[in-house]
Amino acid sequence: MDNQTAIIIPARYESSRLRGKPLIEVGGKPIIQWVFEKAVKAQLADRVIIATDNEQIYETSLMFGAEAEMTLDTHNSGSDRIAEVAERHPEIGYIINLQGDEPLINPDTIDIVIKLLKEDSDADISTLVHEITDEKDIMDSNLVKCVFDNNGYAMYFSRSKIPFERNAGHAKFYGHLGIYGYKRDALFKMTGANQTSLELTESLEQLRALQMGMKIKVSVVEDSPIGIDTIEDLNNFKNRIMASQL
Repeated sequence: MDNQTAIIIPARYESSRLRGKPLIEVGGKPIIQWVFEKAVKAQLADRVIIATDNEQIYETSLMFGAEAEMTLDTHNSGSDRIAEVAERHPEIGYIINLQGDEPLINPDTIDIVIKLLKEDSDADISTLVHEITDEKDIMDSNLVKCVFDNNGYAMYFSRSKIPFERNAGHAKFYGHLGIYGYKRDALFKMTGANQTSLELTESLEQLRALQMGMKIKVSVVEDSPIGIDTIEDLNNFKNRIMASQL
């Protein structure tokens, strides 16, 4: 089947803050399995592929029934990793980059990303944000913030508080969810380019696309799933799973 929609989950072992993160077990199964099981429930995706540079993650993925592929270990970002897999599959026309550390992502949320991408002919990329009101979250550099225009296209992403409140009371703040949709050509255009100054400064790959003039369509959702970047995030996830199993 041509023009498939594939969710590709990049999963690497050498995370700077939580080494071996995809294989950490919570509630009896590894984090990468939690993510995969949510991804396969998305209605608008034709297939789900785990892309990894680690044999143990690859073997574990096969054991719980996932389609998985090995990639190079030299990629700078998750999008570079998924591009390697997408290049092997000319039948895939829409690629969803679902981070391997988003175990509580809602399958309906994934479908929104796919729908955004397919219904907007001007969009190269699609992604999601949720409103944040807690000042701690707004100031947290691990939570990426986004500002977007009146047509729903991203203007900028930052680890800093954006917009800066010179005059308080006017702004809403939005946190970015770790999921992207790419049209095939857009993915290769972005990953084929050098990292840009803004991307290197903030360590945010989506800034490469913006700096290149690509259009990122943004939708606001209610969901705010826990992305696991730190020990605190991991403990929060464990607590949620334990509470749900009581």
